[in-house]
Amino acid sequence: MMMNKTLFALSALFAAITMTGITAPVMADTQSENGINIGGAVRVNYAYKDYSEASKDKGGDFTFDMAAIKFNGKLDDWGLAAEYRFTASTDYIKYGYAYYDMTPDWQLQFGINKVPFGNREFISNSFWFGIPYYLGFEDDHDIGVKATYENNGWHTDMAFYKSPEYGPTENKRYAADLYSGTINGTEYHNEETNQLNLRQTYTLEHNGGSTELGGSIQYGQIYNSDTGNNGDRYAIAAHLNSNFNGWNLQLQAMQYEYDAADALDPNKIGISVVSWQYEIATKGQVYSVNLAKSFPTDWGSYKVYNDFGLMTPDVEDSDYDDSLQNVTGVAIAAGPTYTMFDIILGKNMTFSTANNDHVGLPETGDDWDLRVNVNFGYYF
Repeated sequence: MMMNKTLFALSALFAAITMTGITAPVMADTQSENGINIGGAVRVNYAYKDYSEASKDKGGDFTFDMAAIKFNGKLDDWGLAAEYRFTASTDYIKYGYAYYDMTPDWQLQFGINKVPFGNREFISNSFWFGIPYYLGFEDDHDIGVKATYENNGWHTDMAFYKSPEYGPTENKRYAADLYSGTINGTEYHNEETNQLNLRQTYTLEHNGGSTELGGSIQYGQIYNSDTGNNGDRYAIAAHLNSNFNGWNLQLQAMQYEYDAADALDPNKIGISVVSWQYEIATKGQVYSVNLAKSFPTDWGSYKVYNDFGLMTPDVEDSDYDDSLQNVTGVAIAAGPTYTMFDIILGKNMTFSTANNDHVGLPETGDDWDLRVNVNFGYYF
């Protein structure tokens, strides 16, 4: 809570110093002109689980998803960006950082900023994200300093993160991080610390669009709060994001490993996200193949997509099984609204299967499970 209060105090102070009038809200993390932008969103969600008798009996559930407040402020070469979210059961910060434009090509960011790993935006099109998100490698935000460079198609990110945005015993967070606590009878004492990231991409312009090629490396420590010893972790990825005449193709292949010190079971480790905790295989490969087509209209636009992900565990226990997820959907943008209709098929995958609340562990049963999700958002 101290971090949250500090961020709001800094936002208020910055607004008082730089206020020149409220401009139209923007959803980008930073802006190029002096001034203050305040925006946000309100979202509701419909969920239907074909594997849940209660969900089928009720015809699904329609609930409040979240409300968000978003702040972007800039004065000359200095700026501040933050987003805070409120759900029915909790509230948490997504990001909050100060930045400094050293030159037209270089920017420094200090605070809770987006970890540069994998595809520069997302490795998914849907509300449901891809498998890397549930392992801690998509749209993650941690506390540290990041330097970005962009010029003539080249984009470089270099970053150091001291810790995640919240402590290891907290599960009320936006993005997945290592968890310290008991999950399914196994006690974990792991904390992420001292993480280094390097990502390099190059964008090729061509007739009908552009293609971005890139590679990412991540390395960090795992501190055991019970024994005081350190383990380590790493991840590497190659990624492609290509656009051609309204079509978009995303490809990513990555490998990761969590080597925790003094682990009770070296084959698995605890993760927490969105008020929940689960276990994942400590080592594996993840493959993502996403295809989308966008269609502009007089009233807005819509995008049809299919996101496929496969995680193959690479641990000593031969009983560990692959996890798969396929999301077929359409996203509709009309004025200030954005709606995503997703059909999610999961196999041995957390949040999308009935009996397998993990990623890459031994599977219970051998079936694909189906759920439908519709998320409606109003952005201002």
